[in-house]
Amino acid sequence: MNTKKKNNRAWFLVLPVVLVVAFTAIIPLMTVANYSVQDVLSPDNRVFVGLEFFRQITTDPAIVAAFQRNIIFSTQILAIEIPLGIMIAKLMPRRGWKAAAALVIVAIPLVIPWNVVGTTWRVFARPDVGLLGVTMNQFRPFDIGNTPADAWFTMVMMDVWHWTPLVALLVYAGLRAIPDAYYQAASIDGASAVSVFRFVELPKLRRVLMIALLLRFMDSFMIYAEPYILTGGGPGTATEVMSILLAVIAVIQFDLGQAAAFSLIYFLIIQIFSFIFFTVLTLDERPGATKRAEKKVKAEARKREMADDAASRSGVTNE
Repeated sequence: MNTKKKNNRAWFLVLPVVLVVAFTAIIPLMTVANYSVQDVLSPDNRVFVGLEFFRQITTDPAIVAAFQRNIIFSTQILAIEIPLGIMIAKLMPRRGWKAAAALVIVAIPLVIPWNVVGTTWRVFARPDVGLLGVTMNQFRPFDIGNTPADAWFTMVMMDVWHWTPLVALLVYAGLRAIPDAYYQAASIDGASAVSVFRFVELPKLRRVLMIALLLRFMDSFMIYAEPYILTGGGPGTATEVMSILLAVIAVIQFDLGQAAAFSLIYFLIIQIFSFIFFTVLTLDERPGATKRAEKKVKAEARKREMADDAASRSGVTNE
């Protein structure tokens, strides 16, 4: 009989982390949840309203429109940044001083603060002195302050410039982790560069791309500082994403109940989309998926055997 006592003193090592998380995440979240079901009229006068604020948020046309803009923005930047990041990583040298120099150059946009990025692109896109604005005005009128399409285009390009290096660095690290034996085997088989990327590199980059996709989706869906400094959500509401609208409700209108309900719905939407992305991207790694893949391979092998038997029989009959 094992009479050895379990030593639980190791839990004291993680106690500081638990306390920090409690004060920085759990307690604020509970406070927001408390505000979301109360109408705060004054510090001493509060009225319980239940789920009324959540009903208002989900039926508000301005919030629904901001949600649609968020979806469009995240879809566009993912469609641009993921392929562009892979392309940049493929072009980067793998060894020597050139590799170190390329890593430093590619990482430069990532170390620039968000507010500086927004300010830089606001000057960059000015139609009178900005390089982008002056260049675009040589071909067509360009003004992010009055033309919604120009403001949206500039916001997308700003995010692509700022965050594509993150995807490139993640993919570059994934490529460096692939053993040379795979490339040597592909070279012996005479595989083309496209075949090497499709059958060797892309399967090995699945986890890296999943991380890049999740990070960029969450960041793009929560983007605030850059578009706020660039356009302030304008012209009109053309670039007013959910984070900017949430700040307007909480800070300018000072409607704490609606802002709290909005922030909880905002948080839930991000979690749901992230869960969906993670589930879809990891389907092939689950035990059930492995068994289905094995059955599919066996079924294809049986079909090939039946086709070969039919072809051999047909040859014998013709003879």
